[in-house]
Amino acid sequence: MRHFPLRRWVPTLLLLLPFYAVAQKSDTARVEVTKVKKFKPPVVKVVWGKRSNGDTVTVPEANELIGLPLKVTDDKNGVYTVSSYHLLYKRKGSILNQETGRERVIFTTVSDIFKETPLPEGWIKGLKGYFQSDEELLFFDIVVKDQNNRIFFAPNLKLYIE
Repeated sequence: MRHFPLRRWVPTLLLLLPFYAVAQKSDTARVEVTKVKKFKPPVVKVVWGKRSNGDTVTVPEANELIGLPLKVTDDKNGVYTVSSYHLLYKRKGSILNQETGRERVIFTTVSDIFKETPLPEGWIKGLKGYFQSDEELLFFDIVVKDQNNRIFFAPNLKLYIE
């Protein structure tokens, strides 16, 4: 069995010692905490055109809606600014089974996060005119601001295309 002399390891340990000392916690680090008043978000609703959550729309109506902005309002018709949201589009397609020669309906999803409403022009052009029955549009994680720049989530908006 071969033994390594201690004098070979001492320089390596001395080199690593400063890094060990820097990584230790400091007792002098303090975090200042600012108290914020509790904020109870108002009850709001999300509409897209005249449609709200759970509504069913026709294909022509979906083609009209795609260029409209999301609107978030409360029961007193106060309007809130939409900061960001996710859109998930459940798209209908078909796939051909090579063995049987039969077509099978499949669904894929397309999703992204947006910081503007209405949707960007590229998304509008990519979706308008391609909607089919049995597809779905889901707006979720809708972040809104009130007049005092307080941020909160609005409810989801899901529309079914018939």
